[in-house]
Amino acid sequence: MSIIHDTSRPMRERMEALVRLKQKQITDALAAVDTVGFHTDSWERGNNGGGGQSMVLQNGTTFEKGGVNISVVHGTLPPQAITRMRVDHRNLTASANGSVDFFACGLSMVIHPHNPHAPTTHLNYRYFETNDPETKELSTWWFGGGADLTPSYLYEEDAKHFHQQHKDALDKFDPELYPKWKKWCDEYFLIKHRNETRGIGGIFFDDFDTKDPNEILKIVESCFDAFIPAYVPLVVKHKDQEFTPEQKNWQQIRRGRYVEFNLVLDRGTQFGLLTPGSRVESILMSLPATASWAYDHHPEPGSEEDKLVQVLKNPVDWI
Repeated sequence: MSIIHDTSRPMRERMEALVRLKQKQITDALAAVDTVGFHTDSWERGNNGGGGQSMVLQNGTTFEKGGVNISVVHGTLPPQAITRMRVDHRNLTASANGSVDFFACGLSMVIHPHNPHAPTTHLNYRYFETNDPETKELSTWWFGGGADLTPSYLYEEDAKHFHQQHKDALDKFDPELYPKWKKWCDEYFLIKHRNETRGIGGIFFDDFDTKDPNEILKIVESCFDAFIPAYVPLVVKHKDQEFTPEQKNWQQIRRGRYVEFNLVLDRGTQFGLLTPGSRVESILMSLPATASWAYDHHPEPGSEEDKLVQVLKNPVDWI
């Protein structure tokens, strides 16, 4: 029996085994559609606080930039970090002195293809637990994550395919999960100051502790398994498609929106930068190599670019 499915093992060990396995599977699948491999960069957090492994591909033939990172970190959260996190994590509890011991483990990835017809994608699945610093007993735990698609040009069949793969992954456990998490994704990835979503959605969830943790791990594994068949065929379909300089420029503008969300609104980015001893390079790996901001830019009404914007302002139920 693998560590992942050995229920006698602590959940932290099982989740670590899962993210290490998925990092290899995902990078192998992505590298197979490029001619440049992933550079592996292992790192350690200070004070014996764990570490991680960043696998990054830059300036490939298919992908302009992509990173598939895992982190397994632990330590003590100071009171100010706990106060900030409680806004989003209702079950977080602290010890009498206001601090808390924590363990966090997850895989986070963002892939930016060269071709503006091939969509950017993001995936993140994570497990978090806290322990009382004095008794060392488990006090809080939860899972979170999701996967979403951010195209520069809207291909409805691609959107339906991506969503169907993730719906199928969830329906085998609970048919109520996909509609709930699809809606959550649309709401979470809203660029509030633009009143438009970052992309065409997917699934997103957080603070997930309302089922047995063994079942939740299986749900997360199923979502992981959905990713490669949901995304890689879309890259293969579009990576060699012809495009114009104007279409490349539109991709740069859409990437600017991506940057705005990640730096201004994304909770994962904020949590990473607040965590003592965090690795900034890995946290900001999600940013594209290139992006642009055009003053007061609006696509021509009825254009292919405008077709995307209309969906971003009015999210669609794809399936």
